Amino acid sequence: MATIMQYGFIFVLIFFILSNMAISERCHPNDKKALLKIVTDLSSPNHMIYGDPNTDCCDWNFVVTCDDVTDRVTILVLQKADFNRPIPAAVFDLVFLEELILHKANFTGRIPQAITNLSRLKILDLSWNRLSGNIPSFLSQLSKLKLIELSFNNFTGSIPASLSQLQNLTGLFLGRNKLTGQIPESFADFRQQNFYLQMSHNQLSGEIPKKMGLANFTDIDVSRNRLEGDISFMFGKNASLIYADFSRNLLRFDFSKVEYFSKSLRGLDLNHNMITGSLPVVLVDSSLDRLNVSYNRMCGRIPVGGRLQEFETTSYFHNRCLCGAPLHECK
Repeated sequence: MATIMQYGFIFVLIFFILSNMAISERCHPNDKKALLKIVTDLSSPNHMIYGDPNTDCCDWNFVVTCDDVTDRVTILVLQKADFNRPIPAAVFDLVFLEELILHKANFTGRIPQAITNLSRLKILDLSWNRLSGNIPSFLSQLSKLKLIELSFNNFTGSIPASLSQLQNLTGLFLGRNKLTGQIPESFADFRQQNFYLQMSHNQLSGEIPKKMGLANFTDIDVSRNRLEGDISFMFGKNASLIYADFSRNLLRFDFSKVEYFSKSLRGLDLNHNMITGSLPVVLVDSSLDRLNVSYNRMCGRIPVGGRLQEFETTSYFHNRCLCGAPLHECK
């Protein structure tokens, strides 16, 4: 009788262990297959990435995150590495991805069209790599995208106007590339609140589309390009701008004709342009805590009031004939 009970206990124990082994393997077989292929493609004698085939891929901390309900891989993070090769094709087999973060990993080549397989993607961060070619228009097919971060790469060509079709997008970061051409007029169609637009350190040219004054940009940085013309329409009463950097371009307009600055505007950088006129008196009533209009062609007395006298002389110097505190006295 005791022997039968012992065998029964052993059977239950084995069943319990096997059941727990099955239960503990959360990772979906298709996701695990793709991840192991990524590990194989990226590993080299000089660089190994974590990916043990004998462990649950949902436990690959700092690389993979699985959904608590579906157990599908929803986040993939590969960063601070020196892979020096194209993005592995198997990445785009992880069709439940919501966040793809391949940051500062020295990936090369183009963004492949297979990325459109990731229809659930909300965050795409491919910054600080050596990716090249055009920014593909097919990114607009990823309709759930909220953030596109492509800064610090070698992208060339014009910016696809189709990106404005991404109605959920709240951040577009394209700085530090080699992009040319004009800012698409369709970018005025971005309507999400708190929108961040960063396109500095490129070779963009032409005028900023006037319709962009109607968009809900919170932060815009188009510095260090070759943009021309008038941007006074960006400072209207309904403007949602908080920080704006238009520095180091070829902008040319009469600053004194700006009649209003939104109370939301806290930082404005216009240095190194060809802006004329004088500082608008309405700046006294602004909420600015950062201002730089140096290296332009402005003249006249700096209005007294607000915080205008608190800024450093470097905020105003190297203009044609600006004067008054904090610069030298007017003659």
